[in-house]
Amino acid sequence: MSKKKWFKERMPIETKGITDTLLKEEIPLHMKKWLFAMGTTPFILFPLQILTGVLLAFYYIPSIEMAHESVRHITEEVRMGFWIRGIHHWGAHLMIISLFLHMMRVFFTQSYRRPRELNWVLGFILLFLTLTISFTGYSLTYNQVSYWAAIVGTNLVDGIPIIGNFMLTLIRGGEEVGANTLTRFYTLHVWLLPIFIIAIIGMHIVLIRVHGISSPEGYEKGHYDFYPGHMYKIIIVTLFLISILSLLSVVLPPGIGERADPLNTPLHIKPEWYFFPVFLFLKFVPLSVGLLVTGLAVAGMMFWPFIEPLLSKNEKTRSTISYIVGAFTILILIIFTIIQTFTL
Repeated sequence: MSKKKWFKERMPIETKGITDTLLKEEIPLHMKKWLFAMGTTPFILFPLQILTGVLLAFYYIPSIEMAHESVRHITEEVRMGFWIRGIHHWGAHLMIISLFLHMMRVFFTQSYRRPRELNWVLGFILLFLTLTISFTGYSLTYNQVSYWAAIVGTNLVDGIPIIGNFMLTLIRGGEEVGANTLTRFYTLHVWLLPIFIIAIIGMHIVLIRVHGISSPEGYEKGHYDFYPGHMYKIIIVTLFLISILSLLSVVLPPGIGERADPLNTPLHIKPEWYFFPVFLFLKFVPLSVGLLVTGLAVAGMMFWPFIEPLLSKNEKTRSTISYIVGAFTILILIIFTIIQTFTL
C-alpha cells in the first residue's frame, strides 16, 4: 500500500477544493504596494513572538529571587540566547510600529467606513492588547527600570474613578509591586493576552474575508492570485523582518540592567517609548483629569467610524474633518514623543 493511499484511508478529507480556493484567491492590485499590505507585518511578527517567547520560557523563572538572574543567564550563558531575546525584544517594538502604520493607512484611506466599522474597532482592541502584552513583558526582566516603570504604570490605574483601587490591587496582587505582581504579569504575558490576541486576529481575518479587502479610490483596479504573487511577497517580507531583527539583536542587544531594588528609587523613571505621549500629558494635569481626557480621546478614535457620519451629511466635509482629526492626532503623538524622549 502506498503512503498516499495509507494516509488517505485514515484521513479521508478532501482538501483540493479548499487549497485551490485559498491559493487562487483574488487580491486587489493595490495590495502590491506594501503601504496597503502593512497589516501583514504584525501577522508575520506575532508567530515569531510566540516562537521566541516559548524558547525564552524554557529558561525564565518568574520569581523575584530568580527573574533577573534567569534573564542574565539567557543573555550571557544560553547558546544563542541573546539572539532569541533580541528578536523577541525588537519584534515587540516592530509589531507596535507596524500596527500604528497599518491603522494610519486604514484611517487616511477611510477603509473603516461601512460595512467595515467593526474591523476598525477590532484593530484598535488588537493595538491595545499589543501595548499591554509589551508592558507586561518589559516588566518581566525585573531590573531597576522595569520595576519602577511597573510601579508608575500600575499607579495610573488607581486614578480610574470608582474601580481604580480595586483594579490596582487585582493587577498587583496586593498593595505593592512584588512577587504576586510578577507572577500575574507572567500569566498575562504568556497565557491570557496571547489567547486574546489570537482570537481578535481570527475575528479580524474572518471579517476581512466576509467584506473583502477595501479598494481605495484613485488606485489601479483589478486582481492577482494569492499564489504565487502575494505568497512570494509574504516570504520575502518575512525573511527581511528576520534579517532586520537579527541585525538589531546584534548591534543593539537588549540590556540586562541592575536587579530591581525597591529601596532605591532611580532619579529618572520613564516608560517605554510607546507610552511617552500619555506619560508626558499626565505630568501637566491632575491624574483623574488626564485619565479622563485620554480615555475619551482613545474612545473617540476607536469609535470614529460611528462618530464620523454624525458630523455632516456631506461626504466631502466628513472626509476633510477626518483628515484634520487624523493629522492632528499624529502630530500630537509625534511632538509629545519627541519632547519626552529628550526630557529627563
